[in-house]
Amino acid sequence: MHFAFTEDQLLFRDTVRELLTNECRPEQVRAAWESDAGRIPGLWAKLAEMGVIGLTAPESAGGLGMDEVDLVLLLEEAGRAVLPEPLAEHTAVAIPTLRLHGGDAASAWLEKAASGGALIGVGLWGSYVLYAEQSDALLLAANDELHLVERSAVELTAQRSVDYSRKLSSVSWSPSEATRLAAGPDAEHAIAEACDRGALAAAAQCIGIAQHLIDVTVEYVGQREQFGRVVGSYQAVKHHLANALLAVEFARPLVYVAAYAVANSTPHRSRDVSMAKAMASDAVDLAVRIALQCHGAIGYTFEYDLHLWMKRGWALSAAYGDAAYHRSRVGTDLGI
Repeated sequence: MHFAFTEDQLLFRDTVRELLTNECRPEQVRAAWESDAGRIPGLWAKLAEMGVIGLTAPESAGGLGMDEVDLVLLLEEAGRAVLPEPLAEHTAVAIPTLRLHGGDAASAWLEKAASGGALIGVGLWGSYVLYAEQSDALLLAANDELHLVERSAVELTAQRSVDYSRKLSSVSWSPSEATRLAAGPDAEHAIAEACDRGALAAAAQCIGIAQHLIDVTVEYVGQREQFGRVVGSYQAVKHHLANALLAVEFARPLVYVAAYAVANSTPHRSRDVSMAKAMASDAVDLAVRIALQCHGAIGYTFEYDLHLWMKRGWALSAAYGDAAYHRSRVGTDLGI
């Protein structure tokens, strides 16, 4: 068995990294914070043209027919670039859910979603839906049922997020037979599977965020001087950064294992996802704290770019369950 990504997967990752380096710069992310949409104009279309948006959709619907092992590296890059787009919700959660559980009723939506022509929001975890205002339809859960509801059929109330590019809304709606995709045990399975996909996507982004925070902090302390010495030369600073790097390097392979588990529906899929999310949440929390401490006062300022990654890290650390929740789920699975 070959425990490594293929050359094509790595090339796809590098291509996406190059696109985001050019099209998702910090000044563009700041502009997204200040816009009503919370997104970068034109970037979604470029990701769709590259095949990223429809990566998990079947070829029959116009997608690439790939899986989570192909997607996980791209989600990591989305975290690294602090991408202000609903890639995780749309591509990692909504499209696979429609593919597996939507049936004929959702086939038209699946084709539109694969091309990037329609945005599918996800409201299966927590009280708020990300980018609901921008969505054309929403995956929602109610009374052990899974529904696909058009945006025009719901009422939204805007909510504030610590990360201003994550436009959140609470949703008021009425379930109906026309919007129902699944009910009973089938719906419970579909929702649990979708939440695992969401947790995996959040974990992968956490790894990208944490790695970026370590990289920029290493660069900063290698240049900043204090008391006549480069800050990075102090042993305590080196220890802090080494601890953060260790946390990321231990979490990253667990995220890749979870991607394989989700892609192949392994018996311990949920446990593997929870292990990955717990470790990734811890890693990004530690990276955020250490980056802020090593940067000192400048790290607290709104004008300095560090906070863009810090606040996204805080948000994703808690998204689809924080570390404590997922550790509890692992313990339950193991009978502890």
